[in-house]
Amino acid sequence: MPQQMSDDEFDDAAARALELIPEELAAKIDNVAVFVEDRYHPEPWEDPGTVLLGLYEGIPLTERGSEPWAMPDRITIYKEPILQICDSPEEVVEQITVTVIHEVAHFFGIDDATLHRLGWG
Repeated sequence: MPQQMSDDEFDDAAARALELIPEELAAKIDNVAVFVEDRYHPEPWEDPGTVLLGLYEGIPLTERGSEPWAMPDRITIYKEPILQICDSPEEVVEQITVTVIHEVAHFFGIDDATLHRLGWG
């Protein structure tokens, strides 16, 4: 059964997940904005049924040059699909944590295959 969680509770869980990032890595995260939105809206070229739990948009550290024009990177966590797949409040918090870590890892240039192999998929 889909879980219920207030926006504040969900935001707090996402903030706590960010706090789990080791200090030496967190210090390297610069110019990244983290958002929580209700759901992902697929682009016109994507399958209209696309469902995402989170999305990283930006230039990974491994691909950066000296782009003075670069906009802030963006990480978005999608509340509704996370609530839909979880069966308990604890599972929601765990899934938020996995999703946040997964998207932050993309900032560091780690691909989906590696994340799935490491259990952060």
